[in-house]
Amino acid sequence: MKIRSLVLLLLFLLSWSAMNTALHADNGWMTDYAKALQQAHTEKKNILLDFTGSDWCFWCKKIQKDIFSQGSFQEFAKKNLILVEVDFPQAKEQSDVLKKQNADLQTEYGVEGFPTLILLDPNGKIIKRNTGYPHGGLEGLIEWIRKN
Repeated sequence: MKIRSLVLLLLFLLSWSAMNTALHADNGWMTDYAKALQQAHTEKKNILLDFTGSDWCFWCKKIQKDIFSQGSFQEFAKKNLILVEVDFPQAKEQSDVLKKQNADLQTEYGVEGFPTLILLDPNGKIIKRNTGYPHGGLEGLIEWIRKN
């Protein structure tokens, strides 16, 4: 009985994790920086890098819930940005390639804390950065992005 319960719990957690990942992907977030840079260049859009600890960082989770999951942000981002999640989870599985890419980006952009948002031009040059929860929440972040 205990084994069956554990197996059911494991299946539930795996399906929830996959669904959560898919939802994030459906919201327009990419994880492949090279592809995002290419798309930004082609579409002439700025890139928003979200350096996050998605499964352990309180403020990262709050940004996801309060800002990134909101329809008004998603609509704004779809028109104006290429979104890239640079994640450093504790429990979520990542490929070695993704881990290396994210560590390299952390070093390249000098990220020392989470959450850190970095706005890049279509060529990958830093426009500006924000560390911590964005002042003014959803409206504040959109205004911050617009004032580049």
